[in-house]
Amino acid sequence: MSRSQAGQVTGVVVVELRDIEILLVLAEELHFGRTAERLHITPSRVSQCVKAQERRIGAALFERTSRKVALTPIGRQLIDDLAPAHHQMRESLRRAEQAARGTVGVLRLGMISSNVDDLRPYFDAFAVERPGIEVQIRTIGFTDPFAGLRSGELDAALVWLPVQEPDLTVGPVIHIEPLMLAVSSGHPLARQASVSREDLADQTVIALDAPAYWRAAMVPTHTPSGRPIQAGPTASDFMEVLLIISRGEAVSQVHLQAARFFARPDIAYLPVRDAAPTRWALIWRTSAETDAILALAKTVEQIGPLKQ
Repeated sequence: MSRSQAGQVTGVVVVELRDIEILLVLAEELHFGRTAERLHITPSRVSQCVKAQERRIGAALFERTSRKVALTPIGRQLIDDLAPAHHQMRESLRRAEQAARGTVGVLRLGMISSNVDDLRPYFDAFAVERPGIEVQIRTIGFTDPFAGLRSGELDAALVWLPVQEPDLTVGPVIHIEPLMLAVSSGHPLARQASVSREDLADQTVIALDAPAYWRAAMVPTHTPSGRPIQAGPTASDFMEVLLIISRGEAVSQVHLQAARFFARPDIAYLPVRDAAPTRWALIWRTSAETDAILALAKTVEQIGPLKQ
């Protein structure tokens, strides 16, 4: 056998799995910087990957100007062909890892919330429905809560609604709970039994580093009567929210589970009597839907939402 026969097959182009992932993410983001950030690489690495594949194929895959990035027709055809193949390769590797561990499958669920024990009936029912599939819980933040789904690190997530992401499927509601206002224990409002949304006009409210529609729900700009609400310091995670509140710098609307799982002597939690309850739902990436995800969604639907 000749060296060329042993080392390569003429006419076959070898593409690294990482390069395929870069192309797929860039096709979603249409932005080199955001693609690099999602994949934890440099923008130059993204650019090098695109140029290398364009040289191999002999045609442009992306139209790039100073103002926008767009797929060319050939680029769109390539992405449409690569996406299902890439998903299948990742699934094959994951199944091999699962077999090595002696499990049939793993469903990785991202959660912002802390009430895992409250949701145990859903997980127990799912275990009966799909024995051998292990549900693994992963923590996600509210700064970029959908990154894990889009990167493939998570299969599904449990987040509060609304979710307005065209590439994600919003499944059944699993949990409904009221909103609370968290204030420092020395705050004048701490002596009240409850508050209204109008009370926010007299307060500085923590701004969340979160999707805009979540900020609109949790940190409104105006009260129902139209009075402006002053936005205060920005918090990127819940521990930072608690720190800011405890120091008396600002107040924040939070979910009831915060009062249950993060009770502290320096923070008071007050019901917001005229606020609509928050709904938490199961979501997943539409293009990465699996039988296990649909089975968990069916289990949640059959049991119905937990109400507090």
